[in-house]
Amino acid sequence: MPPPKDVVKIAIQMVGAIPQLIDLQQTKPLTSVLKDVCDAWSLPNAERYALQYTDGRQTYITESNRGEIKNGSILRLTTSPDQEAERLYSGIQSNNVDVKTDSLKKLASLSQDVTFAQEFINRNGLKQIFHIVEEGNDTGEMLAHTLKAFMELMEHDFVSWETLSPAFIKKIVSYINMNAVDASVQQLSLSVLENMVPTSRVLFELVKKEVTLDRLLTHLQVTNTQLQLKAMALLIALLLAATDAERQEMMDYLREKNIRQFIHKNIIHSSEPLADEMAHYLYVLQSVSLNLCERRMRTSMDPYSQEQRELLQSLRQTAFESESEAPAGTFSTERRRSLCAKEFRKLGFVNNSNPAEDLRRAPPGLLALDNMVYFSRHTPSAYSRFVLENSSREDKHECPFARSSIQLTLILCEILHVGEPCSETAQAFYPMFFGQDHFFEELFCICIQLVNKTWKEMRATQEDFDKVLQVVREQITRTLSLKPTSLELFKTRVNALNYSEILKLRQTERLHQEETLAVPVLELRERLKPELLELIRQQRLQHLCEGTLFRKISSRRRQDKLWFCRLSPNHKVLHYGDVEEGVQSPPIESLPEKIPVADMKMLLVGKECPHTKEKSSGKQNKDVLELAFSIMYDMEEYCLNFVAPTRYEFCLWTDGLNVLLGKEMTSERTQTDLDVLLSMELKLRLLDLENISIPDTPPPVPKPPSNLNFCYDFSHTEQ
Repeated sequence: MPPPKDVVKIAIQMVGAIPQLIDLQQTKPLTSVLKDVCDAWSLPNAERYALQYTDGRQTYITESNRGEIKNGSILRLTTSPDQEAERLYSGIQSNNVDVKTDSLKKLASLSQDVTFAQEFINRNGLKQIFHIVEEGNDTGEMLAHTLKAFMELMEHDFVSWETLSPAFIKKIVSYINMNAVDASVQQLSLSVLENMVPTSRVLFELVKKEVTLDRLLTHLQVTNTQLQLKAMALLIALLLAATDAERQEMMDYLREKNIRQFIHKNIIHSSEPLADEMAHYLYVLQSVSLNLCERRMRTSMDPYSQEQRELLQSLRQTAFESESEAPAGTFSTERRRSLCAKEFRKLGFVNNSNPAEDLRRAPPGLLALDNMVYFSRHTPSAYSRFVLENSSREDKHECPFARSSIQLTLILCEILHVGEPCSETAQAFYPMFFGQDHFFEELFCICIQLVNKTWKEMRATQEDFDKVLQVVREQITRTLSLKPTSLELFKTRVNALNYSEILKLRQTERLHQEETLAVPVLELRERLKPELLELIRQQRLQHLCEGTLFRKISSRRRQDKLWFCRLSPNHKVLHYGDVEEGVQSPPIESLPEKIPVADMKMLLVGKECPHTKEKSSGKQNKDVLELAFSIMYDMEEYCLNFVAPTRYEFCLWTDGLNVLLGKEMTSERTQTDLDVLLSMELKLRLLDLENISIPDTPPPVPKPPSNLNFCYDFSHTEQ
């Protein structure tokens, strides 16, 4: 007979004593449980003791979390949080350096526990930490432990960051601005400021003023990858908290300092593999930079703006300079207006009498005008060649420069997600973005010439405009998917992917689709599916056995802690636990927490997950919803919450967990993998039928013969 639900069998240890095996009644007050345990070991003053997990984060057991204790848990009898907080509060004030250092080290460790943190903060412990930082001149191990303890205590959100004194903040800033400071202290100082910046406008302005961009760039150029990472994190935090004008100013300054070229050479192409965290920061930097185009993209042209009219006229004058050189008095106003309209028509504007009307659509708005002007000024020969080549054609095959530029700008904005908010987890950036200062404009210059080239290859007319731009979009997206490392490489590859190549690719895809739609082939597919689905199931379980590094998402900043989760080789237990930065694949023995697969009841995804519901009051980030999933276990009372690092990991984990639960794999990746495997298997099986048309119905089976006397008689053996 199973034990009652409110009773768990646990072991309790104490140094120098024989462990106790007890049945813990969850309805019994914790004070009574502690008294019974202390009485068994003849310990007085039971109120001075507490129970604590022996593994993992060694959390204290309280009335609020005691429900998480499972059968077989091993607990430790230790000093109560209030007693420990009192002891450490006294220890960090000691005049003995060793005692003080040991106390700060223990404080940094215990502050991860919310119960202890509350007790320590209630004793005004943060004030003492502020005092050590503000008054102390030590920059070594003691200071590192102090800052680590401060970070852990602030993590619980008991105290607002806005309560920090200016003296404390300036001291933290000084550690970043000084050269002769221990790297671990600088890393922690950068982390403190990174957490501080998003919390208030006042703190943002203070940090921006005290920590110059030059100083951050100095830290970015060190060989210590962790220090480099923390400096990048603070830079990104400042950019995200800035106003549009401040962000523009900061990005302009970074451009002057050639930060992109440095990142391209020393971070993206360094000998060390790029960390996931750094990949995310590079994605955000790319996104923030591209989003500077958003204001121009969403602004329609104002026909009464002198500056905008001059930009528009400069396009005409650059293209038809010789024709416009006639003195002003040579033509009447009407004649000049007619000449301008004719030249704007040659430029490819739809409304040639008032070309500003073409630019009133937003997006792409003024961004299209900026791109055209950039193209005309930075590559004048290519611009003139494009315009004159098409304006002189009389066979209705001319490619309209202005109309194409406006549509191409819109296409590039959509492909590069200009104007969209930054994802909290994405890591996908284009390496070539960091190899070029004016990336968007330079990309436009390459692609507008591609439009002209593709137009000629398709022998297109005005009626084919949308078809040509559709092909160009496909050329750009297919080339970008190859992640070229430079714009030159992009240019080479996108030009090699000409219209005939696109047609071949489309034809191959279409033929493949037609092949797979034949009735006998469809029947064969259905017969192969079970075997291939089993192969996919095994692959998913194998991926779970290898494990994945996850990040905990907090409301205040993107990353909180790293943790690792993996399935046991026998597929019966899910092991997980916190890990330190830099650990890629910890052994299964080092993961203290576990969930038996037999206890898993349900898989939740997206908005159904508890950790996404908790944040529903704020602005919900779409990508977190797309990557969130949870496992309900132990009579559906508890949940283990995940936010996958990528969509790929999300698909593999949700599939694998569904397999463990005995359910169907439902992710889009399953269908993709199944299609790939079916395609390969079908091609192998149909090799002998190449160039032979497969009939929709099988050939008729002939009637049986009238007699079967043609069978060979084996009874007569040769002598």
